[in-house]
Amino acid sequence: MVLKMQEDPRRRFIWSEISFFSKWWDNISAQKRAVVRRLVGNGQLEMVTGGWVMPDEANSHYFAMIDQLIEGHQWLEKNIGVTPRSGWAVDPFGHSSTMPYLLKRSNLTGMLIQRVHYAIKKHFAATQNLEFMWRQTWDTDSSTDIFCHMMPFYSYDIPHTCGPDPKICCQFDFKRLPGGRINCPWKVPPRAITEANVAERAQLLLDQYRKKSKLYRSKVLLVPLGDDFRYDKPQEWDAQFLNYQRIFDFLNSQPNLHVQAQFGTLSDYFDALYKKVGIVPGMKPPGFPVLSGDFFSYADREDHYWTGYYTSRPFYKSLDRVLEAHLRGAEILFSLALAHARRAGADGTYPLSDYALLSNARRNLALFQHHDAITGTAKEAVAVDYGVRLLHSLTNLKHIIINAAHYLVLGDKDTYRHDPAAPFLSMDDTRPSQDSLPERTVVKVDVSPRFLVVFNPLEQERLSVVRVLVNSPHVRVLSEEGQPLPAQLSAHWGSDTDTVPDIYQVSVLARLPALGLRVLQLHKSFEGHAALQSSVRLYLPGLNLPMRRQEPVPVHVLPAGAEDVCLENQHLRACFSGRSGTPQSIRRAGEEREQRVSSEFLVYGTRASKDKSGAYLFLPDGEAKPYAPNDLPVVRVTEGPLFSEVASYYQHVQTVVRLYNVPGVEGLSLDVSCLVDIRDQINMELALRFSTDIDSEDTFFTDLNGFQIQPRRYQRKLPLQANFYPMPTMAYIQDRQSRLTLHTAQALGVSSLGSGQLEVILDRRLIQDDNRGLGQGLKDNKRTCNRFRILLERRTAASQSSSFFSTLASMFNALGFPSARTGSPEAQDGRPISFPSLLSHITSMHLNAEALVMPVAQEKPAPPPLRSFTPLSTTLPCDFHILNLRMLQAEQVESLPSAEAALILHRKGFDCSLEAKNLGFNCTTSQGKLALGSLFQGLEVGSLQPTSLTLMYPLGTASNSTNIHLDPMEIATFRIRLG
Repeated sequence: MVLKMQEDPRRRFIWSEISFFSKWWDNISAQKRAVVRRLVGNGQLEMVTGGWVMPDEANSHYFAMIDQLIEGHQWLEKNIGVTPRSGWAVDPFGHSSTMPYLLKRSNLTGMLIQRVHYAIKKHFAATQNLEFMWRQTWDTDSSTDIFCHMMPFYSYDIPHTCGPDPKICCQFDFKRLPGGRINCPWKVPPRAITEANVAERAQLLLDQYRKKSKLYRSKVLLVPLGDDFRYDKPQEWDAQFLNYQRIFDFLNSQPNLHVQAQFGTLSDYFDALYKKVGIVPGMKPPGFPVLSGDFFSYADREDHYWTGYYTSRPFYKSLDRVLEAHLRGAEILFSLALAHARRAGADGTYPLSDYALLSNARRNLALFQHHDAITGTAKEAVAVDYGVRLLHSLTNLKHIIINAAHYLVLGDKDTYRHDPAAPFLSMDDTRPSQDSLPERTVVKVDVSPRFLVVFNPLEQERLSVVRVLVNSPHVRVLSEEGQPLPAQLSAHWGSDTDTVPDIYQVSVLARLPALGLRVLQLHKSFEGHAALQSSVRLYLPGLNLPMRRQEPVPVHVLPAGAEDVCLENQHLRACFSGRSGTPQSIRRAGEEREQRVSSEFLVYGTRASKDKSGAYLFLPDGEAKPYAPNDLPVVRVTEGPLFSEVASYYQHVQTVVRLYNVPGVEGLSLDVSCLVDIRDQINMELALRFSTDIDSEDTFFTDLNGFQIQPRRYQRKLPLQANFYPMPTMAYIQDRQSRLTLHTAQALGVSSLGSGQLEVILDRRLIQDDNRGLGQGLKDNKRTCNRFRILLERRTAASQSSSFFSTLASMFNALGFPSARTGSPEAQDGRPISFPSLLSHITSMHLNAEALVMPVAQEKPAPPPLRSFTPLSTTLPCDFHILNLRMLQAEQVESLPSAEAALILHRKGFDCSLEAKNLGFNCTTSQGKLALGSLFQGLEVGSLQPTSLTLMYPLGTASNSTNIHLDPMEIATFRIRLG
């Protein structure tokens, strides 16, 4: 590229993903780097989007989408000194409306997308709507608008970019000249352009250009020229550039053709278009349409819907989110520890080398957002490589959190010594290999106290049940001041009927400070202060099953239960089938009627005909059939003062549904975990369906990237697989009275195939390839744990007609949906719109950011005095989320942190038509105002500069005021100095 671009200043090239580019950059000479900077500077080479990868838009979470964008942009600024202007996303399998928002807030002015359902492309082409301003559904004033170009045809390769006829376009892919390794499937090869044939060849190509141009509103035409694995040999550069230049020279020399053709970058195209219609970049071109919504689900032909990848390889989709939660926690704790250490003049003893590990973890998480990584569509060996990287970074992040926590809880900071060989705290759990589930650390209790440090990564204080494995049933838990805390003792089960000898679980109710660290003590205790016991009822389908039981936790063995089992706390009562262990109903406190909320496992097969499901496609053999295991399940009911649960053990799935008996958020929803293992199955997909009497008709709601909600409608006229959508964090159904939300800790595919239903695909094992480029089936399934929360909410009387933000009620007041359908989303300017409640947002955060329990490693002698760490001096408004507090890298040394950090805040939009009384947590909102100056206890905000999302552009001037304001849904980045 470097050589060939210099041969002719008219040549152009675009590059998108920085991960690969940076690898190349690290191995080239200073001279070559200078040439690259020159090529970028003179506009020959353009970096488009500039993210670490071209991310999947279905399964990726907005934290990781933003983080990979920052990682790429920061790299470009440091190494090349350039800021991307245009977005390029030709390969994600469907497009989310979160992406245009993030690009717009990063100051990009145009974007391009390609993989959109062929029927939508056809409709947009027919109405000349392939270029439009893409606006967020919740935007009231067009501040989120970004110009978007949709490619019109089947693919981004050369046969499908010059015009409507691939047989002709393929003849202008000069890598396919006769004698090469690839040819044209349409049987007409390209011909090298010569004096003799240029007139005829140019006319043929121009005819395609004119036909394609008719699909767009402007006279400027974009014809991308590339494909996968291209431009890696000098021969190809020569073949493409020289032959096309001959065509362009001919076209431009014929005034009667009324055409000017040249090589261009993506921004060259957008600039030419803006110039033609007479506007500046970023403005709306006159006469162009405005569009809101997303482009899921994608089909490229027939009924081939790409809805399988919403679930493919769920083990890694789950590991992705575990790593993300650890990265956010490590970023924030490292930033706070470093700021406190610098303020105390102790940064000489603090392990700054952790910054390099943090940087590496950012890049490994960013890499996994790629559209063939988190999607589950990479080859098996590549999936293993991703897994190894994710696990490596997860382990490093646990070390970073331990080092920061060590410094922050020391009563006397002068005693801080970092010893990498002997960490002060142990990890909460370990994973033996990249494809294994975590194994929790067992704490040995003794007469002298063992200390625990518990980290709460949420920006809200939480009252949570913290679980620890211990080696003795005789244990009591005290606060750091020595006050006894409520605790529950239960057995640690190794299988359906066996407990693990000499290991017990102790569950403690603890109040955890926002973003803070709480110190707890464990004591061996033989007096009456010990943890309260759970009682266990074990329902066995055949009474002759062998069983190990331990005395300290009583177990009553009973025959398979015919009657229902009910669990109850102060907020709700949940009843389960005694025979199957599955939920049947939920009744909220103070309500007469119980609401049917039942669940069942279902199985999808794949077609017998030629096209079968694979990593990308979901092509089921009809409706789901009930999961029919060989044996009835073992059902285990545990009851105790802090939580009760029903566990059911089937052949391919073990489910635990837990109800916490605590005030506040934890006790308002059911905690569900499904351990799935379908490794002995062939062409089987396992689904979990919830059925309720909510009158949702054909409407349901799914989130996009954990950032916003998109209303969905079940389309009867479309095949079953067309009605599945991505669910990164939640899906819900509702009617006038109720809303049922399924919260998830990992991205999976979801649908509502009937009124009152929600169903989620838990795992899929498919033997064959589905002909979309992978060349393999999905046969590397793992034992995978899927985690959910089920939240049932009542809608208030006022909610019959409107739904709105906290204080924007007047602005958003019910413009109504075209009909009076009960579960319908409200609309703004005719755009359907819906939001989770505040309780729903906080429930999602609890599920996705678990408290980390780290035992102090040292048993004897007693560790130095420890103090809980409370970083925030005021309570953050509960619609504000600290998305990240990310130390920026030093100017000179890439592996060290600078004095500045990026603070990224998100103000969540919420629906206040759901009852929020008696939530048991202190929740206030502030109309979007926040005083940052006094937020961090013991630290001053030295400077505060609002910037674009990825810190490339300052917004306004840095002021002395540290008071900020955010509108609902907005994400804002600030460059801050803490100390």
